[in-house]
Amino acid sequence: MQRRIRTVRSAARAFLHGEAAGGIFLIAAAALAMLAANLPGISETYFHTLHQETGPVISPLYGPMTVHLWINDGLMAVFFLLVGLEIKREFVDGRLASWDRRRLPVIAAAAGMVVPAAVYLLIAGRTPGVTSGWAIPAATDIAFAIGVLAILGSRAPAALKLFLTTVAIVDDMGAVAIIAVAYTAHIDLIALVGAAVVLGVMIACNRLGVRHLAVYLALAVVLWVLVFQSGVHATIAGVAAAMTIPLVKSPAAPDAVDSPLHRLEHALHPWSAFLIVPLFGFANAGVSFEGLSPAILLEPLPLGIAAGLFLGKQLGIFGSIWLAVKTGIAKRPGNAGWRQIYGVSLLAGIGFTMSLFIGGLAFPGNALFVDEVKIGVLLGSILSAVAGYAVLRSASTATPKIANPPSASSAPTQPVDVQP
Repeated sequence: MQRRIRTVRSAARAFLHGEAAGGIFLIAAAALAMLAANLPGISETYFHTLHQETGPVISPLYGPMTVHLWINDGLMAVFFLLVGLEIKREFVDGRLASWDRRRLPVIAAAAGMVVPAAVYLLIAGRTPGVTSGWAIPAATDIAFAIGVLAILGSRAPAALKLFLTTVAIVDDMGAVAIIAVAYTAHIDLIALVGAAVVLGVMIACNRLGVRHLAVYLALAVVLWVLVFQSGVHATIAGVAAAMTIPLVKSPAAPDAVDSPLHRLEHALHPWSAFLIVPLFGFANAGVSFEGLSPAILLEPLPLGIAAGLFLGKQLGIFGSIWLAVKTGIAKRPGNAGWRQIYGVSLLAGIGFTMSLFIGGLAFPGNALFVDEVKIGVLLGSILSAVAGYAVLRSASTATPKIANPPSASSAPTQPVDVQP
């Protein structure tokens, strides 16, 4: 019996629409944070509120919970849960379900992480104490980038938006791996073993056919607490939990009503786009310019980050796509023009959310370096956004033709339960 599917609009369209609006919210939140951090009478309240202790002490590694800690380690775990759901859906039943579809996004994302890191180390690598920030310019903020694309309208074809989204999803996978491996200093083995046991129970529930989301969400909360206590960054719990959520394949009809993963993804997306990510931006983008001079832009840390985002991203992504196409490894996305591909490569240099997040992990407790990270991320992201917008606006508005587009009716819905 065929499963009932809601086909109001595709998940890709809904995702891009939500990310575009969410990106605008994020831009506004970042602007408000900058104002709050620099307006007399407000800045003190802004910083005091973020570092207000709320308790309890969940982990002795971090001490009492603060507003900032709840946002960065608590709410962002929900954001990473959504990221994990999107990764699993794309690899099992989406644009990354086959190697032919994965090839170009994986190549572009890998180069778009390695080259910015290399640019950063080339500029800042000889400065004592800042080499740990090498991963900061390796990230892409999909919400911010899609927000800029939304402003361009038809000048940014849907094929390019989908390609940028796919690259960002692969980029997120790399960022998760970096956070888990490079920014975990102290490990509580007992808590980590407990987290592994809980994750094993979640996997067992999946294999036993449990479809009630409440079971997985309750276990995910326990998993988050144990991962937080272990010393591994708590957001990893979100991605790990997402891999255990059952998925029912639904080709050409992305809203399977009996697929727990689809239901959870659609339920979380508005909260992530319109509350969690903008709140993170507001809590982390605020930097006081009091006592700072323009010369700080030439300091190795902010300059390395800005150059990594603005120069490294475009060189890595555009260069790898050009090489892949010229060598016959892959075809241009949606037969887009080279100027459009270059514009999208520039927009990938908008690091913002993930770059700020990694920056906080790279320099914990170092207020000066964290402020320099914010300045570098803001500078690199703004340059990338403005340049990408200008290039795409000057590009042809003709919508590229996509060879052999998939038909919505070409593949029937298969009620297949996918295990992690």
